[in-house]
Amino acid sequence: MFLDRVTITIKAGDGGNGCTSFYRSKLVMNGGPDGGDGGKGGDIIFVANEGLNTLYGFTYKKKFFATNGNNGEKQLKRGHDGNDVIIEVPCGTVIHDAESGLIIADMIEHGQKFVALKGGFGGRGNNYFKSPTRQSPHFSQTGEKTQIKKVTLELKTIADVGLVGFPNVGKSTLLSVISNANPKIANYPFTTLYPNLGMVAHKNTSFVVADIPGLIEGASEGAGLGHFFLRHVERVRVIVHMVDISELEGRNAVKDYEQINKELKNYSEELYKVPQIVVATKTDLLTEDELEKKLNEFENETKIRPMILSAIIHKGVDELLDKITEVLAKTPKKAPQEVEMYDFDVKDKTSIEIVSNEPGVFEVRGGLIDNLIRGVVLSDERSNAYFQNALKKFGIIDKLKESGMKDGDTVVIKDISFEYEE
Repeated sequence: MFLDRVTITIKAGDGGNGCTSFYRSKLVMNGGPDGGDGGKGGDIIFVANEGLNTLYGFTYKKKFFATNGNNGEKQLKRGHDGNDVIIEVPCGTVIHDAESGLIIADMIEHGQKFVALKGGFGGRGNNYFKSPTRQSPHFSQTGEKTQIKKVTLELKTIADVGLVGFPNVGKSTLLSVISNANPKIANYPFTTLYPNLGMVAHKNTSFVVADIPGLIEGASEGAGLGHFFLRHVERVRVIVHMVDISELEGRNAVKDYEQINKELKNYSEELYKVPQIVVATKTDLLTEDELEKKLNEFENETKIRPMILSAIIHKGVDELLDKITEVLAKTPKKAPQEVEMYDFDVKDKTSIEIVSNEPGVFEVRGGLIDNLIRGVVLSDERSNAYFQNALKKFGIIDKLKESGMKDGDTVVIKDISFEYEE
């Protein structure tokens, strides 16, 4: 099975909680705070692997969660960091934010890494909060929480040369002759159900050729397996456009040539401008006079003289490889896809939302609250005072009043609730 587009769920690990602890020893009467910090959560990392050519591995596993950092411990022991999750994808995989559709990474080179989500920071232990005026902090900080995200992986085959044409024009046969690939070959349409890749070595040069499955009319609009096939030819530097010049199956070489170009242009103007080498295939099925006549007719209609090829008897193969090498030398490699300059992994630390589902009760939510509450312990006098001041400093009290809060109403923040007093 070939899979070239899939949506998966990813989540970096949460940070471990800081520890609240005090040194205890029979030799030390009043030990100070010795709570260690929590460990960092694991990252989600994508890595491009040239040994993969399909996203089939994501058919049954679509959730990837990194492990959380461990909590801090007494004696200033820092919690262990969570384990990273490495997700291997084929070279040529474009990663999109599933929600916005924006591209966040283009995995082209083998070994290329992309950290999609960073693990949450570990919370500080109570030792971190000691000061000359606060020598015994009875609170620590909880670890930073991370969000669940969805990304769409889209495979766009990496190849230098793309073989295109209607079904059964000889693409798979040519690929098997010129490269190390072993595609399925038979005399019926759509033998190839997904792109085959082959490495070609010719006169001290090498390049990758992709046998793109046969296109049909309306492919650019999704007819048949249109978009499924066309996105695999987007990155090629040279197109070898193959037409069955024998026309023994009732097709018309000129019309086939024009139709394929129409589909390429409708799909992408940039793709249409990729250099093309037009090749007449199955020439061994015609006499010399019949072949010359059909080549002349094709040239008169299209203003292009196709190269002659019969891959099955190796006629014209070396000449075609020479031409491909020549055109490739003049054609630069395509640049990676542009990535929007935005932080896919942005952590919300500023949002505030006030909800009142019953009279006299106001719940405060949002990233600002999530971040603020990490270091608050209401049982600690100083921590409680800090919390109350922060509510005023960040304008939360003012927003509550704007929402209708009055003296005596209840305010709920996470698992904390208190009665508001003017």
